[in-house]
Amino acid sequence: MGLTNAPTVRTGPSAPAPWAPGMPRAERLCHATGLLLVLSGLAHLVVFAVDGGPWDGPVSWRKPVTFGVSFGVTLIAVTWVTSYLRVGPRLRTLLLAVFAADCVVEVGGITLQAWRRVPSHLDMETPFDTGVSMTLAVGGGVLVVLLTVFALASFRHRPSGPAGMALAVRSGFAILLVALASGAAMIARGVVLTRTGHQEAAYHSTAPLKPLHGVSLHAVLVLPALAWLLARTPWSEAVRRRVLAAAVGCYAAAVIGAGVWAGLTY
Repeated sequence: MGLTNAPTVRTGPSAPAPWAPGMPRAERLCHATGLLLVLSGLAHLVVFAVDGGPWDGPVSWRKPVTFGVSFGVTLIAVTWVTSYLRVGPRLRTLLLAVFAADCVVEVGGITLQAWRRVPSHLDMETPFDTGVSMTLAVGGGVLVVLLTVFALASFRHRPSGPAGMALAVRSGFAILLVALASGAAMIARGVVLTRTGHQEAAYHSTAPLKPLHGVSLHAVLVLPALAWLLARTPWSEAVRRRVLAAAVGCYAAAVIGAGVWAGLTY
């Protein structure tokens, strides 16, 4: 168990797609869980269309929609992308199982509070709401640890895959760390404001960092998916690498832009 230099099966242009048949059972379960989370988010979009109410704010149907879709897509992406990492299969299975369970807890808590018509994060109004908020905060910490482990693994040993995949995976995880840091900053600032008696300010304090968090969250899917698609083109490896490098640069510029905007409005 642990990190290993053994080659993986994800090599060359024939590297499989996220939905390829014959994948291990743990991966299938993670993909199925991610799909259910996405469907949950889309279902709440229908609820919003029927029930109405505000889209923004701490109490709205936006949260189960965006968190359901985002967590589902991220779970599917991380499950697929980590297949290119040189990580022991048992360790990877364990980490993915914990990650999937954590995603379910996060989306479940947020969805529960949406149906109760109360804020999901930073709500310390009642013991129950405090318990939910703290569970979500702890779950966020678990996400940070798990995804950091995968990010470190991607830099410790070169990921396998077609031309450019190593750059895509490493860049995706590096940018994902920005999303984790911005998410942690939002929670930390909100908790401080809540505990100092500024509950309403805590709910609105996260707004400046949301674009940065959202943009950087999905690089771990977008960049490896682009590398996978480029491997299906007739272009040479040199051309594919240049295209991917340009895409990484553009994505990084978008993250920097969102970071500058957050700094100016925070």
